[in-house]
Amino acid sequence: MNYQQQMDRAYALTEEYLASCFQGEGLEKAMRYSLMAGGKRIRPILTMLFCQAAGGELEEGLEFGCGVEMLHTYSLIHDDLPCMDNDDLRRGKPTCHKVFGECVATLAGDALQAAAFRTVLFAKGPWSGEGAAAPALAAGVLAEAAGVQGMCGGQYWDTIGDGQPHSLEDLTAIHDKKTGALLRAACVMGVLACSGHREVDDSCIDAAREYATHLGLAFQIRDDVLDATSTTEELGKPVGSDSANGKTTYVTLLGVEGCREQVVEHTRLAKEALERGGWRGSIGCLCWLADHLAQRSN
Repeated sequence: MNYQQQMDRAYALTEEYLASCFQGEGLEKAMRYSLMAGGKRIRPILTMLFCQAAGGELEEGLEFGCGVEMLHTYSLIHDDLPCMDNDDLRRGKPTCHKVFGECVATLAGDALQAAAFRTVLFAKGPWSGEGAAAPALAAGVLAEAAGVQGMCGGQYWDTIGDGQPHSLEDLTAIHDKKTGALLRAACVMGVLACSGHREVDDSCIDAAREYATHLGLAFQIRDDVLDATSTTEELGKPVGSDSANGKTTYVTLLGVEGCREQVVEHTRLAKEALERGGWRGSIGCLCWLADHLAQRSN
């Protein structure tokens, strides 16, 4: 398979698995609405690609990756609530609270967070020997990424600082937690998903973390550029809200051209980081994905 075909395969596996979850009515309907509302599925794709690069198969990283996607979706539901970003659109569709109300949307997010950890802990991988600890280790990685040292901590600092000046260092620290932490978890969990085949190689873990850190920064900077230069129709969500709210962004600090230069640089550093891992499979698709995301239009 070429790189696009590998991406398409990982995307299709993710969609099939997630579509099989939460088939009931009531709260499950609200959970399914947001979980299946579209999106690039970058986090589960990264988990599967890192599992493959470490020497496993795409399918062996699927459940870990879908656990990350469930947790990511919970964060989006909560981010859109009136008490946070108060957004009416997400991926071109009404946000969860606009369809189901704030109470149900909040509970849908809570339930997806719990489901994320259940999915990881009960993943059916080729676990044996020391590799049998992989689900517990992966759940620990996800918990750290989701909590005060990761995504929630980054959202806290972003929320209390709305409209206040940030230095480039401050802004990077916020997004390294808010966006980067969950991407790092997805990549590291992919390496752990290969535990049924080999002992975990620390060089692969370190390379996965560094790749994800730079990928996350490139992703966020590109997001800020698109928010400043694109349209609601193209992105499927409101644009220009950061500027309207007086919020400091990478575009505010660096300008559009400066941001584009930083996207190129962080993409280069992400690919360079991969070269330091002791991989048994190919890293070509991971390099291709970094370039692909740097050039995205939505």
